[in-house]
Amino acid sequence: MTAVRTVFVEAATIGLELVGRPEVAQRWDTPSALPGMTVGALAAHLAHQVTRVPEVLSSPVPDERPLPLIEHYLRSAWANGDEGANEGIRTRASANATEGPAEVLARALEALGSARASLAAEPADRRVRPPWLAWNLSLQDYLRSRMLEIVVHGDDLAVSLGVEPPPWPEDVIAPVLGVLTTLAVRKHGAAAVLRTLARAERAPRSIAAI
Repeated sequence: MTAVRTVFVEAATIGLELVGRPEVAQRWDTPSALPGMTVGALAAHLAHQVTRVPEVLSSPVPDERPLPLIEHYLRSAWANGDEGANEGIRTRASANATEGPAEVLARALEALGSARASLAAEPADRRVRPPWLAWNLSLQDYLRSRMLEIVVHGDDLAVSLGVEPPPWPEDVIAPVLGVLTTLAVRKHGAAAVLRTLARAERAPRSIAAI
């Protein structure tokens, strides 16, 4: 497998270890750190980033060239504060959570096993068209987007449980931070990001990327 595919499997494995912690099942129906989501809904949303990979790999791929990953985020309604899109995400997560912690985790682990086998056989230039998008992504960029979701929501889930977030390896965290930094620069400008990282006394209040 290529490096990105291997790193996705690594990130997914760590993320599902967090979903499988006993505290998650114990607090399944309690509020999470994200408004409008229970711990169960948040865990189900994180797990769904893995579960959907075999589904996406099995979907037909149109001929259009893939959109660059940053452009994908710039076009995505949820990443630009569309409350309707975000409410839809919360609703789907809550529906997935009704399966319960054991089934959510089992389904995601099964999908991870399937993805691990399938990804090794996919061609280097493989494109995907996730059913919820109107454009293609390269398989590499789609997996990077799932890694971003796993890492960000892994932190949300850890905060919800009052535990330390997973110790993400550098090969997982570096591409996630790279995407978020690029988006933050597009949204707030290079000076704002530079000052936040290097000159706290001149930093703006927020450089949130999404």
